[in-house]
Amino acid sequence: MVVLEDLSLTILAGRITCIIGPSGCGKSTLLRLFGGLERPSEGQILQSGEAPAGCLNPLTYVFQDFALLPWRSVAGNVSLVLEDHGVRGATRHDVIADVLARTKLADFHDALPKQLSGGMKQRVAIARALAVNPAVMLLDEPLSALDAQTRELLMDDLIALWTRQPFTGIYVTHNLAEAARLGHQIVVLSRRPGRLRDVVELALPLTDRHPGQADLEALQTRLWELMREEAEAADQELSHV
Repeated sequence: MVVLEDLSLTILAGRITCIIGPSGCGKSTLLRLFGGLERPSEGQILQSGEAPAGCLNPLTYVFQDFALLPWRSVAGNVSLVLEDHGVRGATRHDVIADVLARTKLADFHDALPKQLSGGMKQRVAIARALAVNPAVMLLDEPLSALDAQTRELLMDDLIALWTRQPFTGIYVTHNLAEAARLGHQIVVLSRRPGRLRDVVELALPLTDRHPGQADLEALQTRLWELMREEAEAADQELSHV
């Protein structure tokens, strides 16, 4: 089965690229290809430039389901990725303290995942990703399991993190509001096999984007108009599987 076809795309450093499209169009598959978890049957994926100073993992994931170890504390879950790279002692302590402060988790250093809300668990996952100072952060629908209020708070947090230290992000979502708030560019895929339908560039700074803003509402309408027919067709196909 062909999942993605005739797809040529450039991800620019220091920006967040959001990928949207109908259900089953291959968004998560594309992210796995970027991350090296799958290999394309044709074509190639190329990285250019150098990783940032202190980069331990060129590519790192933030998953929808948090992927935390329940027996480890907040700090212990972040520590895990540093242990894998032999980071020890004061250096490890300093990195953990830094990313917990940046993700508003400094007061929850010793808490276990079962004691945390869904939003806080996702903050731990984001802190863990930041700890390795990746060249590219791959985010697979990271807010889809959260309620609407928590999603808004986490979007604010992601914008604050990027503003403080810009990172390259590839962000898969089915939520058009998330794409409009977080994307420097928005890639719109067609239904399966996923092809490049459009690439929407946004000049408005992330810090100037707010819920309910008229131009963001207009952008969401534009994105939905690009997707509507494809989404309806995909829904009919999926319903017969």
